[in-house]
Amino acid sequence: MKIKYKIYLGTLVLGIVITGLVAWTSKIPPPKQQVKRPNIIVILADDMGFSDAGCYGGEIRTPNLDYMAQNGIRYTQFYNTSRCCPTRASLLTGLYNQQAGIGKMTDAEDEPGYLGHITENAVTLGEVLKSAGYHTAMTGKWHVSNTNAQKDKNEQLNWLNHHKDYGDFSPISQYPTSRGFEKYFGTIWGVIDYHDPFSLVSGTTPIKNVPKDYYHTDAINDTAVAYINGYAKSDQPFFLYVAENAPHWPLMAKPQDIAKYKETYKDGWDAIREARYQKMVKLGLIDPLKTKLSERWNDNLKWADNPDKEWDAKAMAVHAAMIDCMDQGIGRIINALKKNGQLENTLIVFLSDNGASAENAAAYGAGFDRPSETRDGRTISYSLKKDNEPGVETVYSSIGQRWANVSNTPFQYWKEQSYEGGIHTPMIAFWPKGITAKKGGFSQQVGHVMDFMNTFIELAGAKYPREYKGNKIPASGGISLVSSFKGNQTPGHNELFNEHFGARYARSGNWKLVSMNNDTTWHLFNLAADKSETLDLKAKYPGKVKQLDSLWHNWANTHQVFPKPVRKRK
Repeated sequence: MKIKYKIYLGTLVLGIVITGLVAWTSKIPPPKQQVKRPNIIVILADDMGFSDAGCYGGEIRTPNLDYMAQNGIRYTQFYNTSRCCPTRASLLTGLYNQQAGIGKMTDAEDEPGYLGHITENAVTLGEVLKSAGYHTAMTGKWHVSNTNAQKDKNEQLNWLNHHKDYGDFSPISQYPTSRGFEKYFGTIWGVIDYHDPFSLVSGTTPIKNVPKDYYHTDAINDTAVAYINGYAKSDQPFFLYVAENAPHWPLMAKPQDIAKYKETYKDGWDAIREARYQKMVKLGLIDPLKTKLSERWNDNLKWADNPDKEWDAKAMAVHAAMIDCMDQGIGRIINALKKNGQLENTLIVFLSDNGASAENAAAYGAGFDRPSETRDGRTISYSLKKDNEPGVETVYSSIGQRWANVSNTPFQYWKEQSYEGGIHTPMIAFWPKGITAKKGGFSQQVGHVMDFMNTFIELAGAKYPREYKGNKIPASGGISLVSSFKGNQTPGHNELFNEHFGARYARSGNWKLVSMNNDTTWHLFNLAADKSETLDLKAKYPGKVKQLDSLWHNWANTHQVFPKPVRKRK
């Protein structure tokens, strides 16, 4: 009996212990499942106007951008730095562009803000996300490294015309693969022939020949698709930077895309501009009481009296075709993500590097990054008489001031300037799994391209370094956009600044002080009531002018705008 009792007692005690353990462990919450970090894709258009895309008011067919907008967020107060390479520098580093070393273009000059390449005292999105376990890849236009031009102009043309080879297009230490990107396909320099681009590389290897039917916008997007497919079976998330060249001049597009817009622009500047404005109002993108349609640039010439109306309509048709083709490629990127089951957990952001360009491409002529003939010896036309055919490989042309003004509806001015037409970009964020804000809605958060660094760091669980490879790294001035993904009404930046070749602005709250690059006179606007900058208030509020002028100079003196360079480095 004693033995049975001991067995029974032991069993009872063991049962009590087990029951207690079960009860105790049942109170412990189950371990949290690790949230899978999103893939991240940045798609940057080049010289695309604020109202070009359909979802921002345009007549151009952009069904894939429209799809992203209808299922994501459109930002109504998002800013770039008004020019190609400075915006790229700021976007990639989370800094103002002068802090990143590119205050002007890619010439190597003798002051820290004007080195002409992303400095060693900055880290790129590629470097930060790669250190956090992301695959990193890039396709398209780099344009943030020094340009290795030949001193002799004829030798430079021989290189541009593919007749001679002078080696690396920039120092290899400044190539994308040296700045955090595992894979790269694209052009190191800025301007390109879309059918046979100069400075084209894969990794660091120059691509010396392209297929007969090559078109660069397709190659950029199709290579992006190939990278996405290559990462499909990886456990690691990926970061992909797709830097489109389109629709930057020279105007070159495929005939079948141009044909879609053959009749579209024959009604002229005013008709297209008014139609865009009314569509923007209907979409809810703008409030007509606060955003007036500014006067058309040089409206002394009416379309009916325009002696070049046929050429001008064709030029804008090519511009539209270039954007249309880019959108088709974005559609292939979306489809690849769908096919691989990755679309739901991929954040895609789309924006432009500056407003539409008013540059006269023909006036530049051949030289620096512009060839004088094609590889097979055909002469390239830089005629100023509009007596050639925009859209083909042998013509270097652009849309000009009046169409640029239309592309940037409802704003004034264009690329290079710090008015809204130069710096105010369309911006779409699309992430089916991660964006819980109202789909198809708008965010009024005041954002800037430098915000992507802190946004992606937050999503990736990455760390922004104070020091990298022995170099001190300044703090990013960006503000994360993640709160806006949740529908929170976050104000964003209270202050923003810019300077580029003398064009400059200071913004504090809704007050903006701005001047042109060819006129240092300040002009004051209240963006809360006048987003298109039509009513100059400097005479009425001299104290506000003085306050913002002081803010701008303080920013310029602490962010490497000054001192300005006096000579180029040898």
